[in-house]
Amino acid sequence: MTAQDEPRPGECHECQEIDLAEAVARSERDGSRETDCRVLRARHRATEHEAQP
Repeated sequence: MTAQDEPRPGECHECQEIDLAEAVARSERDGSRETDCRVLRARHRATEHEAQP
């Protein structure tokens, strides 16, 4: 595992994966997929981190 593969402090691997997918969608100017990523992040945080979306 490289330093890039390790989660940032305070952030889980799934959160990082969603952030990366959103960044790729943004770079490809895919607004729909970008929105999907934001929805997935909110759902993930609500269920896994017990945080408000």
